[in-house]
Amino acid sequence: MDTIATIRHPATELLGQSARPSGRRGFVGRFVQVVMSLAKWIDHLLERRRSRLALLEMTDDQLKDIGISRCDAHREGIRPFWE
Repeated sequence: MDTIATIRHPATELLGQSARPSGRRGFVGRFVQVVMSLAKWIDHLLERRRSRLALLEMTDDQLKDIGISRCDAHREGIRPFWE
């Protein structure tokens, strides 16, 4: 029975942590991942909105260069950022 009680995970011994990966550090790590994911999603939505607003500011010649009509640019520019 003494042999089983002395088995430890080598990585946790080096860090001075207990063998339980789930705990406060596991929660904080998952929480940070969720917050970072949310920040990336919001950044994506804002970038989409900025690009749609840029379409509204383009001249007819610029829209012609990229192959979009004024009507298409307006339709895309007024869409909400979440679509």
